[in-house]
Amino acid sequence: MKEIIMEMLSQNKVHDARNELLTMNVVDIAQIFEEFDEADRHQLVRLFRILPKDVSVGVFSYIPPELQQFIIESITDKEIKGIIDELFLDDAIDFIEEMPANVVKRVLKNTDENLRKLINQFLNYPENSAGSIMTIEYVDLNKEMTVQQALEHIKKTGVDKETINTCYIIDKSRKLEGVVSIRRLILSEETDLIKDILNDDVISVKTLDHQEFTAQVFKKYDLTTMPVVDNENRLVGIITVDDIVDIIDRENTEDIQRMAAIQPSEEEYLRTDIFKLAKHRIVWLLVLMISATFTGNIIKSFEDVLQNVIVLAAFIPMLMNTGGNAGSQSSTLIIRGLALGNIEIKDAFKVVFKEFRVSLIVGFSLATVNFIKMIIIDKVEIKIATTVCITIFLTVILAKIVGGLLPIAAKSVKLDPAIMASPLITTIVDIFSLMIYFKIASLMLNF
Repeated sequence: MKEIIMEMLSQNKVHDARNELLTMNVVDIAQIFEEFDEADRHQLVRLFRILPKDVSVGVFSYIPPELQQFIIESITDKEIKGIIDELFLDDAIDFIEEMPANVVKRVLKNTDENLRKLINQFLNYPENSAGSIMTIEYVDLNKEMTVQQALEHIKKTGVDKETINTCYIIDKSRKLEGVVSIRRLILSEETDLIKDILNDDVISVKTLDHQEFTAQVFKKYDLTTMPVVDNENRLVGIITVDDIVDIIDRENTEDIQRMAAIQPSEEEYLRTDIFKLAKHRIVWLLVLMISATFTGNIIKSFEDVLQNVIVLAAFIPMLMNTGGNAGSQSSTLIIRGLALGNIEIKDAFKVVFKEFRVSLIVGFSLATVNFIKMIIIDKVEIKIATTVCITIFLTVILAKIVGGLLPIAAKSVKLDPAIMASPLITTIVDIFSLMIYFKIASLMLNF
């Protein structure tokens, strides 16, 4: 599609290109804009300017920050004001948070004073808090209104709101008294009072609650919108499910990056500088590399065993891999359970007990299969096969317990459980599995 649009622009058929774009969803238009090369971006701005205002604002909210910055730097102050005035407040905040100081200064200069105050208020909320992601575009009602009055109020004010599906009932001091759905309003009698049909059992979060906690509340109660209140239960804003989906996506991405021992970054991979990528990876790699020297020291301290029974060295990689894999399985399940709220810190004993029982089954199965393989296929001595298989059994038990317990331990000291993932657990299990291996070998083979 981008090629078709570019062809039209090259032939100066700007309005044809515009009409072609208007047949598409704003999300798809934004995706086409992302595909423009830097050399062609002057054409992109040209096209952006002739789109209808509502479409251009929608597209602007979906394009990446660097493209937003390019457009802002390429258009007039009047056009900037038009975009910011039409953006939903939460989208405007997201945009401003990503911009450099010179762009922010220009944007704020071209916003109305009340909007500027609101933006500054939102920017003062801690990053990743409920207050930083909420919007003030909601419908509020008075409980003394009739249903007819409420519907008329929604028709007058709802056009500029992010959602009208749920309306919020507040008193004169803006304290939240309840909610009512648009469905309930439509199905009620026009003469019914709002106070008689509202739901006063309202699920809400505080402005300073973390966004991850907010996402968990959304999931738990299956919500599409949720009010945000201050410490005195005054309604400050609302959070909509589209913002929560973005948060869940970001949180999951961070967890995956941490589980791979990478410092989290919100930038897209292909748009991230190689030095920044290296910086995000190198710290943990250094930690893991240095900690892995312990395994070398253990092997060195048991040189006499290895020199006398060289075959023992052949099974070291298998033992280390088995332990690491077993630990990773447990840690992945526990980390995910903690993220979803299915596992709490108080469940540590339950987790250890369950993983211990699982490890007995898994460890015995692996040890039995490996013992048969070593005797029949590898044709090693029974003593050596027994040494290796006892080590496998004990290593799996250790790995499962460590993999299950470490993420909970991290959570208990307010660290991200994802830190205790594959690379770190593998390193810890490797150290202990080698110690077990050589201690058993020393006993079994009389060294």
